[in-house]
Amino acid sequence: MQKPLVFLLSLGPLSWLVEHALMNHLGAHPVEHVIHFTGDWTLGFLLIVLAVTPLRWLTGASDLVRYRRMLGLFAFFYALLHFLAYAGLDQWFDWKAIVHDLEKHPYIWVGMAANILLWPLALTSSRRAMLRLGKNWKRLHRLVYVIPGLGVLHYAWLVKKDMTWPVVYGAVWGGLMVSRLLFRFTKSPLRQSRTTDGRFLRRSGIAQKPVPEEGGHTGSLAGSHIQKPPVDPAVPGFPPLRRWS
Repeated sequence: MQKPLVFLLSLGPLSWLVEHALMNHLGAHPVEHVIHFTGDWTLGFLLIVLAVTPLRWLTGASDLVRYRRMLGLFAFFYALLHFLAYAGLDQWFDWKAIVHDLEKHPYIWVGMAANILLWPLALTSSRRAMLRLGKNWKRLHRLVYVIPGLGVLHYAWLVKKDMTWPVVYGAVWGGLMVSRLLFRFTKSPLRQSRTTDGRFLRRSGIAQKPVPEEGGHTGSLAGSHIQKPPVDPAVPGFPPLRRWS
């Protein structure tokens, strides 16, 4: 799958929302529908971002990491729309009313916290930011594990009665967190194959020679250069990849 296709698919929810708004098909409470819709897709994209690494471990599809930064930025995009829908369409940017609403509904504090924590991740998603922050970049982007949890709590505290979707989102988030813990204490086929291949190359003295990729070019190795794999930081947040075009 190419990046332009992933980009267009990620805009699908927004296009659906705009189309239904123009056709007046958002129900009796359109503003509330917009707020909930953008919040659902914010949480959905955050969980998709977290799912990239486990799927890569299970399938060995290393190309999935190429889309992670874009998906993370779309999570931030829908979170921003979620906030603007609440502050603009619902409260008309009346900050006194917003403060009163915060005092009346504590679950909004949780949502605000999750939204604010997304900002440093989005602003430091570039390679330049990673180089400037060094090891602190990885520590900062560990927030991506916490933010979906805050989103689930915000959602559950909001609905109170019908907990179906908060439970679903919470189960997915918990499953993704458990999968990362299991990977740390078990050997996945992908991790084991990488370790074995690395040891073989070092012992055989050909670690500096290029290894043709599966299904790729299998010509002469002499005079060629090793092609570095994509950057794959341990944190599945917003890794610095090449600019999409």
